[in-house]
Amino acid sequence: MTGKTWRRVPGEVLVIVVPALVVLFSDGGSSYSLVSALSACAVLPLRHWWPRLVLLLCLPAFVGGLGWAPGVVALFAFGRARPHFRWQVGGVLLVLVAAVTPVLVQQSLTLPAIVLTVSFVVFAAGAPVALGALVTTRHQLTESLRQLREATAAELEAKEETARAEERARIAREIHDAVGHHVTLIAVESAALAATSGEPETQESAGRLRGLAKQALDEMRTTLGLSGAGQPNSVSLRAIPELVARARQAGLSVELYDEIGGSLEFAAGVERAAYRVVQEALTNVSKHAPGADVTVRLEERAGRLRVSVVNGAGRGDAVDVGSGGSGLAGLSERVQMAGGELEVQSAAGGGFELVAVLPQGPR
Repeated sequence: MTGKTWRRVPGEVLVIVVPALVVLFSDGGSSYSLVSALSACAVLPLRHWWPRLVLLLCLPAFVGGLGWAPGVVALFAFGRARPHFRWQVGGVLLVLVAAVTPVLVQQSLTLPAIVLTVSFVVFAAGAPVALGALVTTRHQLTESLRQLREATAAELEAKEETARAEERARIAREIHDAVGHHVTLIAVESAALAATSGEPETQESAGRLRGLAKQALDEMRTTLGLSGAGQPNSVSLRAIPELVARARQAGLSVELYDEIGGSLEFAAGVERAAYRVVQEALTNVSKHAPGADVTVRLEERAGRLRVSVVNGAGRGDAVDVGSGGSGLAGLSERVQMAGGELEVQSAAGGGFELVAVLPQGPR
């Protein structure tokens, strides 16, 4: 038996013993009355499963006159079972017939005495049934209120989430419209410059600038969730070689050592975080250490992705391009959200080393 069942044993013993003691200490009962009442006490544990059957088995005890002690327990359980109102009335009428019929047969009662006897039996039998029904109703109402509170909380949470989603969508549209407009103008101006300039180097730089503007638009649409389905993801491990190639075209001296290739699969969030680590590191080098040699290394260690970007000392003046966003703090938060760790430390030769260790999947 379970612990809950064992805890119910003392109560069940009392339910049988107390009515049995009441029956045994009652006066004036015949052998039939005593046996039927004790038999009714013995079947009381069955009331949890078959309350109607237990009430029927207790009817002989009502006939004998000593069955009220176990009968009250059976009637309460009958009411707790919450049968239809007609069943409740029927159960009370059965008890009334069983208890009153022997009295009317054996005794000559006046009409007022008969009315008083019937009224007493109806009250004595109906009260436990009504009390049991009220207890069950209270439990059902309590459960209904709990479910209503949970449903209300879930509805409020859904409304809040909907409001947040709508606000995020509004902000995304605003960012797309504002930033996209300027980036589009950059791309158009770059295309015009490439078309009107007669210098090959200028045309190449303008074409590269146009490609970067297009790449920025694609990444912005992907980040904001505005890209179409089926569009290839430009922020992943497979896109890092292209990112390094663009950095070389921009004048950085970058070496990439990809020791992973396509041998392992990582979660999309992990790949995006790795891409952003390399992107942020190359951006910082181009701004704060122009002309520095950079080494990007992708490797797998103990089932985790290790991304390291090491740069030497710069050979030129830092470039002031204004505010660059959240920088390393935001990058560290992104890595932590993916379940990894980010470390920045000084490297030999006056440079810096940026190392991110990411799990194969999100935590």
